[in-house]
Amino acid sequence: MTLWVIKIGTSLLRGSNEKTTANIIDKYCSCIAKCKNKGDLVILVSSGAVGLGCLKLGIKERPEDLSSLQASAAIGQGHLMALYEAAMNRYGFNIAQILLTRADLGSKKSYHNAALTLKKLLEWGVVPIVNENDTISAEELRYGDNDTLSALVATAVSANQLILLTDVDKLYSADPRIDANALPITEVHHPNQLKSLEKESTLNNNWGTGGIKTKLSAARIATASGITVHLADGRNPEMLENLLKGHRGGTVFHPHPKPITSRKNWLAHAIEPIGNIYLDEGACDAIQNRGASLLLVGVAKIEGSFSVNQPVKIINTQNIEIARGISSLSSEFIQKALALSNRSSRSPIVIHRDVLVLTSDLFS
Repeated sequence: MTLWVIKIGTSLLRGSNEKTTANIIDKYCSCIAKCKNKGDLVILVSSGAVGLGCLKLGIKERPEDLSSLQASAAIGQGHLMALYEAAMNRYGFNIAQILLTRADLGSKKSYHNAALTLKKLLEWGVVPIVNENDTISAEELRYGDNDTLSALVATAVSANQLILLTDVDKLYSADPRIDANALPITEVHHPNQLKSLEKESTLNNNWGTGGIKTKLSAARIATASGITVHLADGRNPEMLENLLKGHRGGTVFHPHPKPITSRKNWLAHAIEPIGNIYLDEGACDAIQNRGASLLLVGVAKIEGSFSVNQPVKIINTQNIEIARGISSLSSEFIQKALALSNRSSRSPIVIHRDVLVLTSDLFS
C-alpha cells in the first residue's frame, strides 16, 4: 500500500473551449479512483479557488489586491469542491474538505491534529482535499500556490510519494518556453543539487503563484523526510495514471539519504521564526558537532521579541543561520541575563536538542 499526496495547480484546472474544468477534474478523479481501488491511499492538495472564482465572474486576469483575491476564492472554493464531490461520487468515493493556513501548521498541536484528521479520513476510505484557506489568509500568495502546503501535508502523514502536477513536462535548466537551449533534468539525487536548482530557478506563470521555484522548495521539504517527489505534466491525465501505477515520468527527486523526522521537518519548514539568537564559537561547535542543546552561556546576543515556546533562528559568528528551534526562554529573560557580567556556570537551556534542527541536516 502506498500513500500518495497529489498537488494540482491552478493553471491545470481553469479549462478551455475544448475541456471544461468539470471534464478535467473528472479525469483526475478517475485516476485517483483506480489508484484507491487497488488499495492505495490518496490525499489531494488542490489549488484553483481563485481561478474558478475569477472565471465565474468573467475576470480575465488574476487580481492583485488582497480583498479581490480573497473574494474570488470565496466564490470559487464552493464551486471547486462541488466539482470534486460530483466526480468522486461517480466513482464511488466520498471527499472531505480541509482548509488550512500557515498559522495552523505553525502550531505543533494544530499540525498534529491536522495529521490525525487526515489519517482518520484515509482510514474511512475518504479522499481528503486540502487547500489553503484563501478567503481569510494572505498566505496563499507567499506560500507557493499550495506547493509548500502539499509538502508539509505529505510529511505530516508520512506519505510515501508526492506528485506535483504542473504545466511543464519536467524540470529544465532554464525556462523551456523562452530558452531553446534549456536542458531537461529527469533525476535529482543529492540535496545540494536541489539547493543549487532552487537558487537558479526563475520560472513562473500568470495564474499560478508558485512557479518552479516553490515546487523545488516543496521537493526539498518532502525529500528531507524520505519522501519521493515527482514533478510532472498534469495537462495529460494519463501521466498521473502512469505515476500512480509506479511508472516514471517528468522529474524524480529522490529522498534524502539521511531523512529527518516529521518533528524536525516541522521545525525546519512549517514554523516561521520570529527572532534570532546569535552564538559564540563554543556554542556553535557544541550544537553542530556534539549534539548538544543550546545553553544560555553560549548566547552572544539576540534580535526580536519572542515568548517562551516560540520559534527562532540560530545564527553563527559569520551571521549565517545554522539551525532553528523553539526557545524555552523569552527574549526578555535572555536579554536581562546577557546584561549580567557574572552568568552562572549552571547555565539554563535556551533550546533543547529535541526541538532544534540543524541547517546541515537539510543540505548534506
